Amino acid sequence: MFALVDGNNFYVSCERAFRPSLEGLPVVVLSNNDGCAIARSNEAKALGIKMGQPWFEIQHMQHQHGLVALSANFALYGDISDRMMSLAAGLGPTQEIYSIDESYIGGLDGIRDLTQRAGAVRERILQWVGIPCCIGIAETKTLAKLANHIAKDAERKPGSYPADLARICNLTEQPGERRRKLLQATAVADVWGVGRRIAAQLAEGGILTAWELTQLDAGTVRRRWSVVLERTVRELQGQSCIALEAAPAPKQTIACTRSFGRTVRELPPLLEAVSEFATRAAEKLRMQDGRAGQLQVFIHTSPHRPGPRFYRSTILPLQPTADTRRLVAAATAGLRAIYEPGHDLVKAGVMLLDITGPELGQAALPLDEPANRDHRRLMSAMDAINERFGKGTVHVASTGQTKSAKTWGMRQERRTPRYTTEISEVPLARA
Repeated sequence: MFALVDGNNFYVSCERAFRPSLEGLPVVVLSNNDGCAIARSNEAKALGIKMGQPWFEIQHMQHQHGLVALSANFALYGDISDRMMSLAAGLGPTQEIYSIDESYIGGLDGIRDLTQRAGAVRERILQWVGIPCCIGIAETKTLAKLANHIAKDAERKPGSYPADLARICNLTEQPGERRRKLLQATAVADVWGVGRRIAAQLAEGGILTAWELTQLDAGTVRRRWSVVLERTVRELQGQSCIALEAAPAPKQTIACTRSFGRTVRELPPLLEAVSEFATRAAEKLRMQDGRAGQLQVFIHTSPHRPGPRFYRSTILPLQPTADTRRLVAAATAGLRAIYEPGHDLVKAGVMLLDITGPELGQAALPLDEPANRDHRRLMSAMDAINERFGKGTVHVASTGQTKSAKTWGMRQERRTPRYTTEISEVPLARA
């Protein structure tokens, strides 16, 4: 038995938790450099704003419809997510944090009054963290995802599903005939694991709803499409094929790429940016206790602006390492090799490749080389200091001055304060 706890319009809900005046208003959260909408309130969706729609196409709605646009505040969203997930874990004994706003809870078999318990957890998250959420409960992860979809649409689209299933939908409590009608009311494209291309192919074969998908023979699905879709069909039929992942699988590649807030032509700010990206990638690498055997660095101009195009990248071999100093040195060396003056560059990035576990990576290091001694202890100390006192407190010199303005930094003209992660931005309550 599984449950899926999902925060509604999560980024917007995080903003509203600290600014109640945004309730009832159309709100969008914009991507890096305020480029496009990556989160929308229900009111913004009602205006026809699409996910990923460029800001310049909808900015006129500020005056016509009172649209509020905010820059992404990822530090705030990550902290609120941690708080929400800690409360969601109270629903059952095992948890898989699937994304920043979604959490699967497993091991729910035998829990009495499960729907009531889910309601209590939902109210606790809303009261303690300020995030409204919906919960779907079913025998498999795919069905729990579908139940969550029903719970959301029953609340925000009255009439699409029965009103009593809004916010919390427990499919295991639905009689057979009602459950069939729920699946018939769900488009096959809304089923987790069915992509747009597969949905179009199914539609050509007359398979339009989740119920019709459950009636297919799993073996036939595997032969005609894939084992992935076969697994989805079996999950819809009530056979659990996807287990909880207590810990995410180690990444085979780690990337840190950013678009610049303004074009960059000179080498020094590019070196700062690439050093920063390599530092962030190294931190992610150490979090999974990995070692990188290759590093790729790239820079390019905008494909949408007039003028000459420029794209250049290079891959450098490394002794397997997670040392920030070595990764930054490789990244800056690669940048110097590919840089050419005279181009309006808009993006750069660093990718760590050929990632291995700690045993293989450490075995490949020469033990008698002084530069390798205690590098793990040094990196652990850096990570601990930066975690306690803020990202970038201790950093390599090539990233530039911590407090100085970055000419390559992202444009975030509409970002709200980091209410819970930056002491200087904590809101004050006055009597």
